[in-house]
Amino acid sequence: MSHGVCPPDLLGVTELPDGRTLGWAQWGAPDGTPVLFFSGAAMGRSLGFGADVLGRLGVRLIAVDRPGLGASGPRPGRTLDDWASDVAHLAERLDLPDFGIVGFSQGAPFALACAAAGLPKAVAVVSGQDDLTHPAFAELLDPGVAGLLHAVAADPEGFEATFAQDADAEMMWRLVIGTSSDADLAVYTEPAFAAAYRTALEEGFRQGPAGYVRDLVLAFGRWPFDPALIAVPVDLWYGGHDTSTVHSPDHGAEMSHRVPASRRHLLPEAGGSLLWTHAEEILASLLDTLRR
Repeated sequence: MSHGVCPPDLLGVTELPDGRTLGWAQWGAPDGTPVLFFSGAAMGRSLGFGADVLGRLGVRLIAVDRPGLGASGPRPGRTLDDWASDVAHLAERLDLPDFGIVGFSQGAPFALACAAAGLPKAVAVVSGQDDLTHPAFAELLDPGVAGLLHAVAADPEGFEATFAQDADAEMMWRLVIGTSSDADLAVYTEPAFAAAYRTALEEGFRQGPAGYVRDLVLAFGRWPFDPALIAVPVDLWYGGHDTSTVHSPDHGAEMSHRVPASRRHLLPEAGGSLLWTHAEEILASLLDTLRR
């Protein structure tokens, strides 16, 4: 096991009311407190976290593939609100009471969409992508990212068609490695972890690039909910050595002011990979809220 990563204990597929399916993977205590995991960009369900502490903490971790990625059926033209609806159906089918959500990187807006819909009892955003269209970030954005935001705003359908031409698992791996700090490279390039990460990326592109590119448009576009209206407790976790150009430009500072029931945790010594270096701390904080 490398950084709390190991193969899933269980793989499953759940049918939704409209006949589509959502694929998921599970680790930890089968009768434990349920925590849904929304992974980062293009990552399939097989890459979890905290496998070395889940049993002791009493957590049932369930990683869910978003539509068009991995084992989940596509949903062309989907929205962030559609994802919240899918998760509500999944929670009902799996009989998940008072569940939490962990959203990592690009999984953050999907976690916050569920929070805005009042679905989970608590959320942890880890190294999360922020609402990059917020005016507070205008001077903080990487020029390349700013260009992508403008392209999505101007022509989202055209952006999807163009960006999909070059998107694949190898591109994603190079992007992650090329924007990571030394602290994160020490985690991501460790041989066992790198193999697991790259396998998850291959899963994410198993149906082609459309699912990932749709995620990108939703995350880079205008969010259909106001974070200021989220009533669910939200923990915001960031590492001081997180150098990703698509994560929060201010390590969650602005978001912590916008979400009323939020707590910001900035770990100066950590990087964007703190989901795998501080899993126990993140989960323990989430569980503390869930079990109140």
